[in-house]
Amino acid sequence: MARKLAYRHLGRDSAHRRSLLRNLVTSLIEHESITTTFPKAKEAQRVVEKCITLAKKGTEVARRKAMQDVFRPESTIPKLFGPLAERYRDRPGGYTRVLRTEPKNKADQAPSAILELVDGPRSMKFAMTAMTIARCRREGKDLSPITLGNIKKVTKFLQDGESQLMKMVERLGEMKV
Repeated sequence: MARKLAYRHLGRDSAHRRSLLRNLVTSLIEHESITTTFPKAKEAQRVVEKCITLAKKGTEVARRKAMQDVFRPESTIPKLFGPLAERYRDRPGGYTRVLRTEPKNKADQAPSAILELVDGPRSMKFAMTAMTIARCRREGKDLSPITLGNIKKVTKFLQDGESQLMKMVERLGEMKV
């Protein structure tokens, strides 16, 4: 009988896999959005969620544990325990989002994905919701129930979320498409 694996092996030995995930985690914390393959994104998502939970605790023990999961801790840990911990202080979990995209490498057709921190300045879902609202306004259509649900989701944990969304909608409404 086949048993479920505890994690994806990603076709690498343990040291290489750990190094790859540390690199992905560091890049995500620095840039807040990265593009990679879908399986790598799902594995990196697990590690990043744990790091942000440790950052919310803010203890010295948590800081040392988080240092084990990142490269360049001198630049990454202050951001993780500073602005990111504050941003997600009231959020009970779900700090990252994985969005599937078209395969980037046409040769192997590997499933690609964007791994991003939610409620960040580069949130793809926030921008897509704003574009949908602007398009509906331009065309004179009512907002669908799905769009209304997305508005609630993207503004729920943001300070001034609705005003930021409306600013982006106005900016996108001024652009000619």
